[in-house]
Amino acid sequence: MYAYSNGCSPGRAIAHAKSFAAIAPAVPVIDPKVIDLKKSADALRLFELEQLEVTWEEQIGALWTFMRPRGRPSYNTDLLEDFHAWQRGIVAAFEYRPDELKYLLLGSRTAGVFNLGGDLDLFAAKIRQRDRQTLVAYGESCVRILHRNMTTLGLPMITIGLAQGDALGGGFESLLSFNIIIAERGTKFGFPETMFGLFPGMGAYSLVARRTGAAFAEEMMLSGKTYTAEQMKDAGLIHMVVEPGQGIEAARDYIQRNKRRHAGARAVFQAGREVNPVTLEELDRIVQIWADACLQLSERDLKVMQRLVSAQDRLNPNLQAAE
Repeated sequence: MYAYSNGCSPGRAIAHAKSFAAIAPAVPVIDPKVIDLKKSADALRLFELEQLEVTWEEQIGALWTFMRPRGRPSYNTDLLEDFHAWQRGIVAAFEYRPDELKYLLLGSRTAGVFNLGGDLDLFAAKIRQRDRQTLVAYGESCVRILHRNMTTLGLPMITIGLAQGDALGGGFESLLSFNIIIAERGTKFGFPETMFGLFPGMGAYSLVARRTGAAFAEEMMLSGKTYTAEQMKDAGLIHMVVEPGQGIEAARDYIQRNKRRHAGARAVFQAGREVNPVTLEELDRIVQIWADACLQLSERDLKVMQRLVSAQDRLNPNLQAAE
C-alpha cells in the first residue's frame, strides 16, 4: 500500500515537497507530459495545505482529508481558501487519471466536532460595518466549494462525509453535499442560526428540501433544534450511524464492500443529480437573500451571535487534544 500525507506540519510539508518527485511512481499524480506547470503546482500544493490534512491511499483509491482549523472549528476565510486549493489540487492531480481516484473522504481532527459552520466573528463585524459585499463574497465562496463537491469535481468518484462529531449550521450544510454520510452515534446536527435571527444560507434549504421535502427543511431551519444521528438517518439525511470511534473503520468497510459496485453506485448518485439538480445560480440567489437578512439583525441578535462565538472558543482545548 502506498500512502502520502502532509500532516499539516510546515516542516513536514517542505520535506514532502522536496521528496514528491522521488515518490511520484507511488503517488501517480504528476506527469509533465500531460499536466502543465501551473496545474502541477496545484497538485503539489494539495499536500501542503495549512488547515487540511490530506493523505492519498493508492491501494483503495481513496483521498482522505481531515480539517484542522485554526482556533474555533468553523469555516474561517483561510480554511475556505484551503478548500478551494484542495479542489483545484484534486482536479490537477487526477483529471488525466480519473479512474485512480475512487473515493474522496472528509472528516475532522477536532475532538467531538465536524464543523460548527460560518465565521460568526466575521459576520458580526461585517454586519456592524454594513459591509454587504464581504458577506456576499463569503457566501459565494462557500457555495462554490459546496457545488463543486456536489458534482464530485467532474471526476468519476464517490464522496464520503465522515461526521465523528457535531455538524451544525454551515458544517451540516457542507456535510450534506457528500454522496455518503457516515455519522458516529452521539453526534448532533442542526441549524441554530434562528437563535440570532438568521437562516442557513449556503445550501441547507436546497439540499434538505430535495431529500426530505420543504416542510421538514423549514421545520429544521425555523426551530433551531438539534437532532441525533439516528433522527437524521430516519429522515434520510444520513446514510450510516456507527458506534463512537468507528467512523473511519466504517468508511473502510463501505469501500471494501462496494469494491465491485463502484461504477454502479457512482452512476446512481450521478442520476440523482440529474433528477434533482441544484444549480450554482440557485445557491447564489439564496446567498443574496441571506446577506439581506444579515443586515436586518439587531444589536441584540449580534450579542447572541457573540455568545455562541465564546462557546465555540471554549472548544479550543479539544482542538489541541486532537492534535
